[in-house]
Amino acid sequence: MSLLEITGAAVGDERTPSLAPFSAALPLDRPAFVAAEGDRGPMLASLIAAGRLVPDRGQVLLDGRTDEAALRRAVALVDTPVVAEPAPSLPVRSVVREELRFASRPSGRRDAEALLTRVGLERWGRAPLLDLPPTERLRLLLELAALREGVRALVLTSPERHGGHASGWRRLAAEFAERGLPVLVIGGAAVTESSPTTQTTGTLR
Repeated sequence: MSLLEITGAAVGDERTPSLAPFSAALPLDRPAFVAAEGDRGPMLASLIAAGRLVPDRGQVLLDGRTDEAALRRAVALVDTPVVAEPAPSLPVRSVVREELRFASRPSGRRDAEALLTRVGLERWGRAPLLDLPPTERLRLLLELAALREGVRALVLTSPERHGGHASGWRRLAAEFAERGLPVLVIGGAAVTESSPTTQTTGTLR
């Protein structure tokens, strides 16, 4: 059974939807990849997958059950534009401290530096988030989201928008799944290219 299962979820009028019906399944032991067309498609699909937006049609199941509150607790959004995207001008250390506070963890300067050292990014502490290489940015944001209490899955939105090689964020998604925290990656067509676990939405407008 999939940890997370989305069936025919859609937003807006059936004839002119903001998000056409899409389906996805996230296993417990590996990542999954979903392509969503349109500027807002990946964001809307991510919000639905994480329980932050109730679809007008379709359903989202966690452990085979409909439970919106449990879904919101269990699934964390990562780097979702507008909703969960850190300001690019913020120093990396400030981003870490803010996320540590959000996770109800100690968030002093030394706490942030310790985390950056643990993930091999200590030299980037004073740099703006914008300067972090794409794979390192995503690794950091995934690690921070994983610290939140009760989180069982991560939804990573449009990692391809930062450039870099797709192999980088694909590898990250696989690593987190091996650690018991599966990742659902939702983005444009590049997200599903050459992926063995590709899932595709309908047309988005």
